Amino acid sequence: MADITPPDPIDESPVVTPLENRPKEKRRQRLLQGMQRMSSSPSLAQIGRSRSSSSPYASRGSLSCVSLAATPSFMQYPSGSVTPGYFSNGQSSFPGSPTVEFPAFEGIETRTARKVANVSTTHLNPTTVSLPADVAATRSRSGTVRKLPFDFWAKMPDEIRVHILTYLRPKELIRISRVSKDFHKFCFDGQLWTHFDATEFYMEIPAEALAKIIVSAGPFVKDLNIRGCLQIEHYKRAEVVVTACKNLINATLEGCRNFQRSTLHSLIRTNEKLANLNLTSMTAVTNSTCKIISQHCPQLETLNVSWCKHMDARGIKMVVNGCPRLRDIRAGEVKGFNNLGVAEAIFTTNNLERLVLSGCADLDDEAFGAMIHGSRPEIDILTDRPIVPPRKLRHLDLSRCSQLTNQAVGMLGHLVPDLEGLQLNGCTSLTDSAIQPILASAPRLSHLELEELSELTNDLFSEHLAKAPCAPKLEHLSVSYCENISDIGMLPVMKNCVSLKSVDMDNTRIGDLVLTEAAAMVRSRSTRTSTRSSLPRIGLKLIVYDCQMVTWTGIREILSWNAEIRQRSESAATYPTEIIGLKCFYGWQQTVEQHTQRVLKGEFTAATRLERKWADYMQAVEEAGAGGAGSRRRRRRAREAQLLHADEEGGAAAGRRRARTVAAACVVM
Repeated sequence: MADITPPDPIDESPVVTPLENRPKEKRRQRLLQGMQRMSSSPSLAQIGRSRSSSSPYASRGSLSCVSLAATPSFMQYPSGSVTPGYFSNGQSSFPGSPTVEFPAFEGIETRTARKVANVSTTHLNPTTVSLPADVAATRSRSGTVRKLPFDFWAKMPDEIRVHILTYLRPKELIRISRVSKDFHKFCFDGQLWTHFDATEFYMEIPAEALAKIIVSAGPFVKDLNIRGCLQIEHYKRAEVVVTACKNLINATLEGCRNFQRSTLHSLIRTNEKLANLNLTSMTAVTNSTCKIISQHCPQLETLNVSWCKHMDARGIKMVVNGCPRLRDIRAGEVKGFNNLGVAEAIFTTNNLERLVLSGCADLDDEAFGAMIHGSRPEIDILTDRPIVPPRKLRHLDLSRCSQLTNQAVGMLGHLVPDLEGLQLNGCTSLTDSAIQPILASAPRLSHLELEELSELTNDLFSEHLAKAPCAPKLEHLSVSYCENISDIGMLPVMKNCVSLKSVDMDNTRIGDLVLTEAAAMVRSRSTRTSTRSSLPRIGLKLIVYDCQMVTWTGIREILSWNAEIRQRSESAATYPTEIIGLKCFYGWQQTVEQHTQRVLKGEFTAATRLERKWADYMQAVEEAGAGGAGSRRRRRRAREAQLLHADEEGGAAAGRRRARTVAAACVVM
């Protein structure tokens, strides 16, 4: 026992025990185990006073568990001081306990005092592992466990925080940026502003905030939409915005009338990756701007310069020649399209898929012919058609090009096989002969607008459109103000064009038969459901106001079909999944809208009741308007039906009825 000495706590090097000292270690372990059993006796735990609450070892553990049962060496613990006499020579800290002698550990308190101070029971327990100080629970004097607060947002990786903020809209990002400096830093991170669209708040956001967002995003912005933002009125603020954005792919500056010409040119020069550029209604756009676009934007695919008054078609020619990837040109209300050089440039490129020339009053037959088949094409002897490659046009808008005639528009026949949308609104000189070859050679046509073409007849629709290859795929048809169109022309269209989604027929001569056929067409193409909670949708929109031949009977046919519930004898009831949206005479429109709202909510019974009462009201009104015997009775029935209709609608008529009732009571009194 005298030869066993504890290692020096100052020496940090591991101690290697020789082989001849191993029996002594066994004797030492047996001695320590014996002392542990002796000090852990239940009788000893009840003797003496309780420990002080200030003792660092005020736990339920025994003396042996604290001092002698620890397997790690004393070198693991931080330096400090210990309670005096705890490791005293043969004396226990409890009064009255039996004396135990430790001859081999004399002076050990002086050697280990610097290593075992501030040791908690967590470190001395050999069966547990200590937790980090910021996570471990602390125990108060009352015995309750108090956990330290955990800052979930601060411990989260930056990438995850940015990803969470990507689900917020720009307005919401601006609001939560006021929470703290940390939130402010992340809300203005450039990764969140790669797509900046100010459409929802362009009238509310101040100029300073708008400029700050764009400058903070900087080179991260790829899609910039500041349509209508007149806040950037000062040239210095606009220069800051332009300097910050250098990686734009899509830019929409529509309506920014305060942009200086030099600022716009700097923006175009510094963004060579531009693919879609919208400069609608900008006063700074000139032919010089188009020249800069042709020189610095080789990847441009879409260009919109509609209503740019300070440029003409020569700028379009520069862009067409300098941007080989150009697919979409929108140049509405631009002058100078009677220039044959511009027309030949468009014909030569043959890459355009969308061409919008609405309102180009200078466009004439010669220039349009040069766009379609060149200036002097070779003519086929058999078919009398120009031998040129077919055009790739998919959407063509020639609205309000008043100088175009049947000869120019008829050239599109058999040269635009991929045409999907054609707009000829306002070309008043066109007749059936201009539209017939297009319908026969455009199998993909889905949108056709022929408004204000008063020379069109029923034969074009009944014999050509209804039998054309595009009839099954036609979705939108507009024949408003075609005053010669009646039921004879539109009935075959409603039967054969089964994919129609919207039809504009206002100010025409159609009648109730067209509405009935439209309801039958929707009934045949749509499916019904037995699920009561399934809500219908609007599958066909009809516009028939100012049609003198349409009566309330045709309107009732539409309303009746929309709210129809079919119930067979043994099967469950079925409900419609597709209804017709209707715009009709303004005196009936309020009832029609109320009926449609109820159907869309699934209130079919209430919609049917409204339709029945409205029909009674209209019938009574017709009877009241007729002369002859029984006119007083018909007028009374009309008043009663009107009152019922007012009760259903909850309108002002109900109030007048109550006032009249009170007045009548006063007369009786």
